[in-house]
Amino acid sequence: MIPTALLLIAHGSRQQEANEDLHHLADQLRQDGDYVAVVASFLELAEPDIVTGGRQCVSAGARRVALVPYFLSAGVHVRRDLQNYRSQLAQEFPDVDMVLAEPLGRHPLLVDVVRERTRAALKLGFPERGT
Repeated sequence: MIPTALLLIAHGSRQQEANEDLHHLADQLRQDGDYVAVVASFLELAEPDIVTGGRQCVSAGARRVALVPYFLSAGVHVRRDLQNYRSQLAQEFPDVDMVLAEPLGRHPLLVDVVRERTRAALKLGFPERGT
């Protein structure tokens, strides 16, 4: 089996609590024990940046790194910026396979998440009219 790491990538925020979601996800995935490293990284406004995170993955022994965008859609950041970072890391580490995953956007399980969030909000929201 090829030693693989996950490099989770979010946009990043100046507000630390906004970045905590990605750190929480990294902690959960790390517990699975399937990867030599699971690193949360950020495009901007928070640390570590993507290149630093990629280097941490390789330092942990990864021979393959999956760059996983924590983005809903494949906009400019995913299609251009993240592809450029993937290329930069691949050039720095030519013996390591750098693979960019698709964003979350059209994954079918996201529909279930939206349904669940809606149900929870409606239970906490205002009562229906006429009741």
